Amino acid sequence: MSFQLNSISLLQFKNYTNRSFLFPKKVVAICGKNGVGKTNILDAIYYLCFTKSYFSNTDMVNVQQGARGFRIDGVFEQNGHTESAACILRETGKKEFSVNGELYDKFSKHIGRYPCVIIAPDDAVLITGSSEERRGFMDALLSQLDPEYLRQLILYNKLLQQRNSFLKAAAESGSLDESLLAVLDEQLVPAGNFIFNKRRDAMVAFLPRVKRMYTEIAQREEHLSLLYESRLLEAGFDELLKAARQKDLVLQRTTLGIHRDDITLQLGNQPFKNIASQGQRKSLLFALKLTELELLAAEKKFTPLLLLDDVFEKLDEDRISSLLAQVCTGMDGQVFITDTNKERVLQHMQAIDVEVHLVEL
Repeated sequence: MSFQLNSISLLQFKNYTNRSFLFPKKVVAICGKNGVGKTNILDAIYYLCFTKSYFSNTDMVNVQQGARGFRIDGVFEQNGHTESAACILRETGKKEFSVNGELYDKFSKHIGRYPCVIIAPDDAVLITGSSEERRGFMDALLSQLDPEYLRQLILYNKLLQQRNSFLKAAAESGSLDESLLAVLDEQLVPAGNFIFNKRRDAMVAFLPRVKRMYTEIAQREEHLSLLYESRLLEAGFDELLKAARQKDLVLQRTTLGIHRDDITLQLGNQPFKNIASQGQRKSLLFALKLTELELLAAEKKFTPLLLLDDVFEKLDEDRISSLLAQVCTGMDGQVFITDTNKERVLQHMQAIDVEVHLVEL
């Protein structure tokens, strides 16, 4: 099966007043100086896949200065069948998303329809940042694989917020309605268990593949350890909530649950982020993202879009060649690459005998 984005049109989106781009080939290189809008095109593609920006939490910051809304249109093709997707932010601040003119009542229903993986410079926080970053990575992967996972995750976060508000109110008033807390726990546990089981099962297959991919990219064997970490591996969620009840009341928040899960990364017996070099961190980031791409491709039966934003600036030539060969010839998906150096991209593509569509900005 084949899957690709044929074209995109941007209206009042970031620095684009009204601009359209065609993507007729498997590999698209978007080149130009810093600040001309290379990353903005990738973010627009991400919008069409996830209904939101990869780089900002609020839609309004993506509206062109002086305008009051934006529109992104894209034409996707899968096995000869084309369909159009549109994301519109109205002047009222209301966002709409449609495929072939049919509006979604819930944006979450769209996730997974156009699978996509992005690698951007700030993604280093996946390695060096807090557990929240790695949970977000797991959630983005599993939400594209399973719509029910995303539904349960949204439900869990809503119930968690309710439980935390309840704990805070109980602490402030000095009175606790134990029966109401029991009801909240009863609702939270099934959603938490569902997410835990999905994460645990997925990570059993996923993390060893990441380690193998890391070895391929680093081109040598290193003592890398990746483990899925959750307190639910030790005890049932309902037991954990009961055991932590007094602590939760004192701290006015839910201290145990799948919202505290993590992937621990170690090199030897030490935390990876403490001793890894810049090259090792970059290699692990690529290993995580490219394994995500492989897993999505295996489940979907077609390769997702891959967006590479300015990833070559801190890579040596050998690593660039290895990475490009892997994603442009080893996989059959469409790849979008941004770079300030047009000649560099063209030379690398020539070296691996891959045709490239050049977008110069």
